[in-house]
Amino acid sequence: MTLFLTASALILLFTLSYTATCVASPFGNCRKCRGFGYLARTDRKGRPKRGKDCRRCQATGKRIRVGRWIYNRAVHVHRAGTR
Repeated sequence: MTLFLTASALILLFTLSYTATCVASPFGNCRKCRGFGYLARTDRKGRPKRGKDCRRCQATGKRIRVGRWIYNRAVHVHRAGTR
């Protein structure tokens, strides 16, 4: 029984902390370009140089978090259903 309560408490703690993160900062760094907005490349001498703009984030370096995306969709469906 205590294992169940511990697991439930950890899941609740994780959910609340992720919700707080989505509220405080709805955008995170892009996973593909790691927040740079472009893919980092190196030239033949090994020096870093700017690559092409990131297609996933359109060179902003930011992406919307999954929890915030779900919340936005739920609000959109609710507003569309209550018109």
